[in-house]
Amino acid sequence: MNWKTVAAAVAFAGIALGSAMAVDGTHDARIGMMKQIGGAAGALSAIAKGTKPYDADAVKAALTTIATTAKAFPDQFKPGTETGDPEASPKIWENMDDFKARAAKLSTDAETVLAQLPADAAGVGAALNTVGGNCGGCHQLYRIKND
Repeated sequence: MNWKTVAAAVAFAGIALGSAMAVDGTHDARIGMMKQIGGAAGALSAIAKGTKPYDADAVKAALTTIATTAKAFPDQFKPGTETGDPEASPKIWENMDDFKARAAKLSTDAETVLAQLPADAAGVGAALNTVGGNCGGCHQLYRIKND
């Protein structure tokens, strides 16, 4: 078995594990899902920067992780889960439609890039700018940074 197959299998197992562990709306579950997205974005960033070679399987796995996790993420913010998470802004529950729309856009953008897979590091960088812009915009509005 080659390393690309192993990497893809690990990524998909992470998606399944993350979906299974992140069903309760707790801070830890939310952070687990964000770490999945962050790890996938980090893999794309390494390819875009040239610190890792372009690998279509790795790009597919990362984009799939982002698309799948972003789609499920808003389910972690059901009514009654407003407390106990020092990083989740109350604005999430006040503007739930916008929060869900932002997560859906991230998922859709990742799926769009996946459907037209970048062929090189420059293409991955361009895709990362779009996907990363979604992340940054949502974090500005809905994440409380506790330094």
